[in-house]
Amino acid sequence: MGLRWEDPETVRLEIRPELINRGGLLSGVVTYAMVDYCMGSTLWAHTTPEERIATITISINYIQTATEGEIVCRTVLDRRNRRIGILRSEIHHDDGRLLVTAIGSYSIFPARGRPPVTPIPEGAHEPR
Repeated sequence: MGLRWEDPETVRLEIRPELINRGGLLSGVVTYAMVDYCMGSTLWAHTTPEERIATITISINYIQTATEGEIVCRTVLDRRNRRIGILRSEIHHDDGRLLVTAIGSYSIFPARGRPPVTPIPEGAHEPR
């Protein structure tokens, strides 16, 4: 997609023709993904090697759109406890216009190893 990290809380993107939807505007999917990745990297910077994270929910407000130029997403971690992170993001166009605001919550959980693979006995069939 062409995301470029300035730091864990800041992600930039150059608007390119393939990111424009059939209506001739920047696709909402692009900005949503940008918010999710930026929120994830912001929270990830506040975790330990024994922790993992997963998106629970993101509420996004599309205020304006763009067709060219660069956009930047900045995220702030508002609250983090043992199991939840709450974040907020804004995406601005390089001309200063506010395009998107969002709030998100992420689950924080202990890292787990992969479960052992149990071989299928000879002659048995895999469950369907």
